[in-house]
Amino acid sequence: MTPALFARGVSIRFGGLAAVSNFELALPVGGLYGLIGPNGAGKTTLFNLLTGVYRPDQGEIRLGERDLIGSAPSAIAASGLARTFQNIRLFHQLSALDNVRVAQFAHRRTGLVATLLRTPAWRREEEADRAAAEAWLTAVGLEGRGAELARNLPYGDQRRLEIARALALRPKVLLLDEPAAGMNPQEKLGLRSLIRTLRDTYDLSILLIEHDMGLVMDVCEHITVLDHGEVIARGTAAEVQVDPAVVEAYLGSPEAA
Repeated sequence: MTPALFARGVSIRFGGLAAVSNFELALPVGGLYGLIGPNGAGKTTLFNLLTGVYRPDQGEIRLGERDLIGSAPSAIAASGLARTFQNIRLFHQLSALDNVRVAQFAHRRTGLVATLLRTPAWRREEEADRAAAEAWLTAVGLEGRGAELARNLPYGDQRRLEIARALALRPKVLLLDEPAAGMNPQEKLGLRSLIRTLRDTYDLSILLIEHDMGLVMDVCEHITVLDHGEVIARGTAAEVQVDPAVVEAYLGSPEAA
């Protein structure tokens, strides 16, 4: 079966620094994979490569059968690859509902003329968009919170709102960049359940970057470990936890200690 997201030989340099080197990934349809590594390992850079923010110096990236190399981030998002960000990037002055509705414009059918004239077709689409946005908020546990300004939501709820906005793009593949960052232990427990539920309910393929090893080891079926831009291990949670290269990347070598 064609992977939902495929990367081979993906590399990028910034000056003399090899930020990512020969990265490979085959995320299966419905897969829930993890990407971990120490700070500065190249994880967020890789997400920027997959989503078109950066163009790789070499390599191949495909979403299903679609070649993503050279596509604009907006085109990649509209084609079915959505993401959240390590540092929250909400429209803080907008309501939670409007943050989600912004993403839905990628799939709007009515054009400028219909919008200016407020035609019946435009009104129907507006109503459908509002209902869909409310449904996405409910899906991430923010039911009834649509009128609140994004900046007034607790930090954990802002993380959930980012996920709702990404889901509004109707993705095939969802990239989550440290969704548990800043959450308290109770919020992290809820996030574990949410990630599994979203994958199963919406038939998503998910690639997760996360520093919370408990969360990663609990929810991810397969884990790739990066260090200094290079893959140093792959496998199940049990396999990567005892891999000598992974232990050294996180804790240092016995000699150095």
